[in-house]
Amino acid sequence: MRLGPQSIEMLGAIAGFFTTFAFVPQVIKIYRQGGRDLSYGMLTFYLAGVLLWLVYGLMLHAPAIIMANCLTGVLMMVAVVLKAWKERRQTESSIGVEQVLERS
Repeated sequence: MRLGPQSIEMLGAIAGFFTTFAFVPQVIKIYRQGGRDLSYGMLTFYLAGVLLWLVYGLMLHAPAIIMANCLTGVLMMVAVVLKAWKERRQTESSIGVEQVLERS
């Protein structure tokens, strides 16, 4: 089976959609529950891979690769910020509890 350029571009766009939006539930989970189960190392390597795919797409002038990896990069950065924010809030709330207990 031979696909034309438009079919190949559509296939890339669909693949990019699925791989990009597969991370949305993880971002929602981080927002609701925190990101203790995710390491900054994994997030950093994943983001590096996404950025390399973005550069690859830019070099090929491949809109599907560019768009998917731009969106995935944004989602990854949101995940990192949410993880750091949740961890900071948890630390601050535990420090507050310890100070209350010390005063008692």
